[in-house]
Amino acid sequence: MLIRLLRTHLRPYRRPLAMLVLLQLLQTCAMLWLPTLNADVIDNGVVKGDTGRILSLGALMVGVSLVQVVGNIGAVHHGTKTAAAIGRDLRAGIFDRVQSFSAREVGRFGTPSLITRTTNDVQQVQMLALMTFTQMVVAPLMCVGGIVLALGLDVPLSGVLVAVVPTLGVCVTLIVRRLRPLFRSMQGRLDTVNRVLREQITGNRVIRAFVRDGDEQRRFGKANADLTEMSLKTGNLLALMFPVVMTTVNLSSIAVVWFGAHRIDSGGMQIGDLTAFLAYLMQIVLAVVMATFMFMTAPRAEVCAERILAVLETSSSVVPPIDPVTELPRHGHLELRGAGFRYPGAEESVLKSVDLVARPGETTAVIGSTGSGKSTLLGLIPRLFDATDGEILVDGTGVAAIEPTLLARTVSLVPQKPYLFAGTVATNLRYGKPDASDEELWHALKVAQAEDFVRKLEGGLEAPIAQGGTNVSGGQRQRLAIARTLVQRPEIYLFDDSFSALDYATDAALRAALGRETAGATVVIVAQRVATIRDADQIVVLDEGRVVGAGRHHELMAGNDTYREIVLSQLTEAEAA
Repeated sequence: MLIRLLRTHLRPYRRPLAMLVLLQLLQTCAMLWLPTLNADVIDNGVVKGDTGRILSLGALMVGVSLVQVVGNIGAVHHGTKTAAAIGRDLRAGIFDRVQSFSAREVGRFGTPSLITRTTNDVQQVQMLALMTFTQMVVAPLMCVGGIVLALGLDVPLSGVLVAVVPTLGVCVTLIVRRLRPLFRSMQGRLDTVNRVLREQITGNRVIRAFVRDGDEQRRFGKANADLTEMSLKTGNLLALMFPVVMTTVNLSSIAVVWFGAHRIDSGGMQIGDLTAFLAYLMQIVLAVVMATFMFMTAPRAEVCAERILAVLETSSSVVPPIDPVTELPRHGHLELRGAGFRYPGAEESVLKSVDLVARPGETTAVIGSTGSGKSTLLGLIPRLFDATDGEILVDGTGVAAIEPTLLARTVSLVPQKPYLFAGTVATNLRYGKPDASDEELWHALKVAQAEDFVRKLEGGLEAPIAQGGTNVSGGQRQRLAIARTLVQRPEIYLFDDSFSALDYATDAALRAALGRETAGATVVIVAQRVATIRDADQIVVLDEGRVVGAGRHHELMAGNDTYREIVLSQLTEAEAA
């Protein structure tokens, strides 16, 4: 998974990668040459007292060192730049894919997990990429080159390497094999911490209202402790790697000095060669340590790559049309023909064979008990998710065939839980129409009964809005969301219980103003409050996902028991009449 992910995203960066490999090759060759030069200085300069030889070789060593430094700096520069670019591309790819998801896919992964995958998981892959770029040529070339050059200096003494290198390889492999499942579990527990923290921040008012601070602290404490426990297990295993490597290195150094001293004493080896051999041993060990760093990072990065690919390879259930319709008559005629919707894995459909026609200039209301499928029905029209049965037509064209931008301009939904973005009142109102003038914004606010409270805000249209609109009340948030839709001026307005936080006087004034503003448009209202929809041109009654009645208020009161029961649960017989 990791290799496939990196191979796919490295293709645009072949040129900087080629330069990176060349620079690393240059600096590694320079690094491997230095011990040989140092041995020559000792054997042919220091021992023989040849000052000229010492100076000439010393100057050459300075030049080789400069080449190594320049190669290293260049390699790190290209490696860092390329790794950062890969991280940027992965984050952009995940963001673009999540933006294409319907509510079904977002619910499948969960918001906290998607945030973790976009941030922490990408960071782990980026870190591994950086280490790979800065060490992918250095480590193996230094290891192989060090062994070859050490063999060239003294074959009998190289028997130490035969024991050291395989021992290090086995130790590192055993540790890395145990790391992978621990990292997988750690990323899952990180998701849990993010989920609990997000719930506690979002539901802060509910927690305080029910005085559940202690319970929530314990819940977060448990999630945090679980993550800490797994991090400690992983950390302890990682901490074991360096003592194992360094112990092996120190023992091998002692062995080299011991046997090397005997070789020098017997005349089979020179002092400079022993110095060079020790330097090559250190370089081999350094290469193993570099590989160890990569092995430490690789298991976690591999788990993260799997999680990233799971998002990137998930296709949205709402697929853009291949040959989209780019023009509509723009009359606002809406029709549902046998529409049905079933969640994946559910035993029963949420909606079953729904037939509905909403015409321009009319207000169609949808009412029903909780869980009857009202919000799901509205979500099918702007394609928040696609119907599993039947079809939804806008101006005679199926919504699945309409170009998404055109559909968004034609149909506008005010959701049950209105969401405002961090910014100002103006930026939120212009969300659907960026070029709207201030006059258009004030007109929309006036119709939505929000003009008075916005004028009282410091800055008016430029008054700051917090993320989610948490610095305004629920009713103000609903009215700003309605105004945002009015600025866009679509042909079909969908209001999903968008008046529930308003008092009766504001509700009545808003509906009256909306009636005048949307006189030529198609309006579909979902509401629990009978007073909000009793004057609608058509009222559709839903019960357990089916349409059990349609007509005007007085007709349904006379002939539909489900509607009559809903009405009388809110109004007296006299008020209903």
